[in-house]
Amino acid sequence: MPHKIGFVVVSSSGHEDGFSARELMIHAPTVSGWRSPRFCQFPQEIVLQMVERCRIRKLQLLAHQYMISSKIEFYISESLPEYFAPYQAERFRRLGYVSLCDNEKTGCKARELKSVYVDAVGQFLKLIFHQNHVNKYNIYNQVALVAINIIGDPADFSDESNTASREKLIDHYLGHNSEDPALEGTYARKSDSISPLDDLAFDMYQDPEVAQIIRKLDERKREAVQKERYDYAKKLKQAIADLQKVGERLGRYEVEKRCAVEKEDYDLAKEKKQQMEQYRAEVYEQLELHSLLDAELMRRPFDLPLQPLARSGSPRHQKPMPLLPQREERGTENQFAEPFLQEKPSSYSLTISPQHSAIDQLLPATDPHPKINVAGAYSKTWSYREDALLALFKKLLEMPVGTPKEDLKNTLRASIFLIRRAIKDIVTSVFQSSLKLLKMIITQYIPKHKLSKLETAHCVERTIPVLLTRTGDSSARLRVTAANFIQEMALFKEVKSLQIIPSYLVQPLKANSSVHLAMSQMGLLARLLKDLGTGSSGFTTDNVMKFSVSALEHRVYEVRETAVRIILDMYRQHQASILEYLPPDDSNTRKNILYKTIFEGFAKIDGRPTDAEMRARRKAATEAAEKQKKEEIKALQGQLAALKEIQAEVQEKESDAVKPKNQDTQRGKAAPAEALGILDEHYLDNLCIFCGERSESFTEEGLDLHYWKHCLMLTRCDHCKQVVEISSLTEHLLVECDQKDGFGKCYRCSEAVFKEELPRHIKNKDCNPAKPEKLANRCPLCHENFSPGEEAWKAHLMGPAGCSMNLRKTHILQKAPALQPGKSSAVATSGPSGSKAGSKIPTPKGGLSKSSSRTHTKR
Repeated sequence: MPHKIGFVVVSSSGHEDGFSARELMIHAPTVSGWRSPRFCQFPQEIVLQMVERCRIRKLQLLAHQYMISSKIEFYISESLPEYFAPYQAERFRRLGYVSLCDNEKTGCKARELKSVYVDAVGQFLKLIFHQNHVNKYNIYNQVALVAINIIGDPADFSDESNTASREKLIDHYLGHNSEDPALEGTYARKSDSISPLDDLAFDMYQDPEVAQIIRKLDERKREAVQKERYDYAKKLKQAIADLQKVGERLGRYEVEKRCAVEKEDYDLAKEKKQQMEQYRAEVYEQLELHSLLDAELMRRPFDLPLQPLARSGSPRHQKPMPLLPQREERGTENQFAEPFLQEKPSSYSLTISPQHSAIDQLLPATDPHPKINVAGAYSKTWSYREDALLALFKKLLEMPVGTPKEDLKNTLRASIFLIRRAIKDIVTSVFQSSLKLLKMIITQYIPKHKLSKLETAHCVERTIPVLLTRTGDSSARLRVTAANFIQEMALFKEVKSLQIIPSYLVQPLKANSSVHLAMSQMGLLARLLKDLGTGSSGFTTDNVMKFSVSALEHRVYEVRETAVRIILDMYRQHQASILEYLPPDDSNTRKNILYKTIFEGFAKIDGRPTDAEMRARRKAATEAAEKQKKEEIKALQGQLAALKEIQAEVQEKESDAVKPKNQDTQRGKAAPAEALGILDEHYLDNLCIFCGERSESFTEEGLDLHYWKHCLMLTRCDHCKQVVEISSLTEHLLVECDQKDGFGKCYRCSEAVFKEELPRHIKNKDCNPAKPEKLANRCPLCHENFSPGEEAWKAHLMGPAGCSMNLRKTHILQKAPALQPGKSSAVATSGPSGSKAGSKIPTPKGGLSKSSSRTHTKR
């Protein structure tokens, strides 16, 4: 008769934290099942290995209420999956597929139980999950499977044709006519009948302990029917019907208790626990009154198996479950104590007694003292789990020196097995006891018995992944405890030399990892880098920088901030080698605030001014120059006022009628004043203070036009349209221009160059090197060096043999004789004073740059 087939999960394409595919091996009301990673790639796949080669008759799938795959495909194989033998990928044979409902009618509140009838022989079953149905609850586009149930018969290793021939031969000797369709149909129905206790719905809604009792009672009922003890069978049938209702109610209580624990409502959890115990006791008392249970031998086991038990009717069904690979210890963890029921001939009562847990078989008796039973590690009562760990702690401490190495290693590995389980415990005291036991094993047990580094490595490698997972716990206290212990363990002298923990901390952060987990991993990395450095610690410049740069793109701000801090710490130690892992420092990169922070941090470490400091310095320099300019103007205005007073006094002494000879005398008297540098107040009228040209057309509007188009000493900025002195054009582009952020200064020629072209400009080395300012002036138009001094600028920009790139050099040279030779030098010398003392320089359309007047003042 087809029955439930046990299986283990061989592999899966991925899972969300806490929802491993191994959960599918457990059937109970509180299981969560498997869940794909967030925003995963489709299709996703899971491979199951059945306990034996069998003929599958029925598959049952319990889908999630809203993480629903649109389609699930089924494949079967006789041997290992293809990824163990890539050259034999054809070993899986496709059986077909089923489509799942999108669950919109129920509002995504109910779970669909899908039954699939098949007829296929093999030992490996592969499920392929396709794209999910879209709904408002499934925000991460995941698919999930709460449970899967396999029902079938053990398959003989001979082929199916031989099996069919053998069945026909048996039918012939029994006198059955296999050609009779009515008989054939009856036989088929009998062979294909499936017990309700093997149905997936039974385990998913029944209390595990009551479910096992029901199975044993059903087994006794069948035995009673075979022995024709029908009254006893009737009593067992009624007890089974009653217990099914009891099991469903207890299962509901267990779910409510689990929800209360997750919400940390421990008062409600305690109330539900007491309610369950009271109700269970009442039911067992009633069973005892009906002579179905022996009260004296009734003992509650520490825990019960959550996976279905094999039926004992056939020796084939009693084969042990195959253990998972070393990384999957679920197979051993689920070998809990199994209750057995035994009928007494006198009273027909049933008794329940526990067997030893599987962990007892892993802990050998290495001393003459009685072996300590640590089955309490599987108890539902947290205090029993804690006591079991403390008892194991004491046992290991008292282990005598000289114990055989093999026994010591077995004991250690079994202890690590328990520690892994206890690290996952939600109760803080149990979790802390596991850490205490782990620390003792690494720092005391292994050194005391002189075990090899392989044993220490085993302890670390088996526990560090689970510990890292706990650093992402919802409880802040557990997160801090786990992170602190990992840091402490990494510094153990026995662990430090192995360099194992750093290799785990530089693993790339998963996109779907929890916020707490990512933050804890970053924090641990930062702290251990300071403790261990990048020498022979497992941390290298390469793995730390690759991890940190990738973390800069994480969605959580705290993670990105810690990554920046790690990169700056690495730069302090390794300087230029860190730049290889970062993009170039240019304007585009600095648009990213993180990279801007990093490069400014590098500047501070190097002692260079940051961009903000440079801007502050330029602003301060501009303000200082403006202040100095105002002070100079004020002083010149005072000088002008004094000149006006002197001129007024002279005019009072002169007569109103001035003869020509008297005018000559006055001119002679004026010469000394002129020689002293005292200027007539109308001297600046009709004069360009930059090129020295004087013209009657130089009214206020005429000077604007002259500045704007014709003055050989001025030019228009192509970027901001301001009129500036050619001698200050470079400074204007770097400091004052509206487009100044787009220019950089070449250290060789000292000129302003577009930042985009600056690297190529510097690399080509085609520019003419500039000389120091004291030795030569530098023309920004023709890029040539010439004699220093202000007068040299006029000769270069206005003279016929001067700058060939000055486009304004036109008719001014022809007008040069019109200037008074005696006043030409005076203009160049006195021009600045005149510009400060006179009215403001007119600003034509586009404006006259402030640098023009300021630069001219320096002359």
